[in-house]
Amino acid sequence: MTSSYSNSKRPSRLMLALIAAGMLGGASASYFNGTPATAATPLLDKQGQAQTQNTTLPDFAQIAQRYGDTVVNISVRGIKQNVAQAGVSPNDPMFDFFKQFPNPNGPDSGPVPTYGQGSGFIVSPDGLILTNAHVVRDASEVVVKLNNRKEYEAKVLGSDSRTDIAVLKIDAKNLPSAPLGNPDALQVGEWVLAIGSPFGFENSVTAGVVSAKRRSLPEDSFVPFIQTDVAVNPGNSGGPLFNSKGEVVGINAQIFSQTGGYQGLSFAIPIDLANKIKAEIVATGQASHARLGVAVQEVNQSLADSFKLDKPEGALISSVDPTSPAEQAGLQSGDIILRADGKPIVASGDLPALIGAAKPGQKMTLEIWRQGEVLKRTAQLGNIEKDVVVSAQKTDAVGEGRLGLALRPLQPDEQQQAQVQNGMLIEQVRGAAAMAGVQRGDVLIGINGVRVNNIEQVQDTMKQAKKSVALLVQRNGRKIFLPVRIIG
Repeated sequence: MTSSYSNSKRPSRLMLALIAAGMLGGASASYFNGTPATAATPLLDKQGQAQTQNTTLPDFAQIAQRYGDTVVNISVRGIKQNVAQAGVSPNDPMFDFFKQFPNPNGPDSGPVPTYGQGSGFIVSPDGLILTNAHVVRDASEVVVKLNNRKEYEAKVLGSDSRTDIAVLKIDAKNLPSAPLGNPDALQVGEWVLAIGSPFGFENSVTAGVVSAKRRSLPEDSFVPFIQTDVAVNPGNSGGPLFNSKGEVVGINAQIFSQTGGYQGLSFAIPIDLANKIKAEIVATGQASHARLGVAVQEVNQSLADSFKLDKPEGALISSVDPTSPAEQAGLQSGDIILRADGKPIVASGDLPALIGAAKPGQKMTLEIWRQGEVLKRTAQLGNIEKDVVVSAQKTDAVGEGRLGLALRPLQPDEQQQAQVQNGMLIEQVRGAAAMAGVQRGDVLIGINGVRVNNIEQVQDTMKQAKKSVALLVQRNGRKIFLPVRIIG
């Protein structure tokens, strides 16, 4: 079963289609037309001198033959209310085709059956299977078909929507199981192999290379994805991604596509994260995730200049939830988290991925940048109940001129409506602020991390500003930083 995300604001249809795939090539030599697939590749060493390195292509055929039996096809059936096209799930590859025809039963025809397919792989001989949570979402019946065509009704032991991992169990013994590898050891450019059921074509094998590591995607902030160019399509969901040793290093889960099909951007969930979720589900029936209680956004060059950072790195805290672990640890809006438990936070997505992998109750040491100083704070993480670690909207600063804001203090009823105790209402926007995305009706709360409650505080803060400032505004109940480039 597959699904997609679309952005209606763009003229072209961009989708993050949830899918999966899986398997990587082995490290033994391949032969093409009787010639060993080993080549002498000229490289330059650190001194710029030419050197020779022998590279060996993985034996994809051997890996597919050895581990193909560990990959399974998953069929699901369920019931949905008021589906736009009766009998066709929005996750079905043919949904776009059928939606041009009217629903013969009408939009309010009641519950209708839905069907879907995906992939998975066996991780223990007694019938434990890993797949994507979206494959079995809303399923009332799950059937697993092995490579030998035997079918078993599967029980869903549990699923975790935050990481898109589900654990199934079938009543079988002495099954072949896939060995698990270390995704941290993967290198960009390394060969990988996928086996799955794209569009229902079972045990299809595709190969490619690792394009990038630790990718953060919208709506998937808990997963540091492995990006590959392996061809995966709807129906590959939940299949394994193998390294050149024949070890599973990931579960392919998403693609980025303008058409809904493969376009060279595939994303896999690291197997170490999936294995952690599996262990929790097997033990307790569910997975837990830690909570810090902040909204973060990316630090671009303009924000780095505003906060006097040497380079645009870290996670900028735009808001702190009341009574959250972050507030109890003394974190403030405007702090930039540089390291968490000694691990560098380069992109803002690095922080929620680290927090999501931690356990509730665990203490985490945070290194933060505040008002030109590096400070350390220790937070005891909570247990998340709703998505609170999210990526706040960011707008790149463009334009020139003065700040260009007309401000006035908030009236008591406006403070109550906006749920703020201080700040100033932005009545007019022009010049640099307008170009940076500031809007009329926003509430200005701070400048460069300094709270402002009146015009004098704004003027004093602007006197110290150089080429850019970071405005903290509240819009529709959400706090965001907007960098504004100023001249003169």
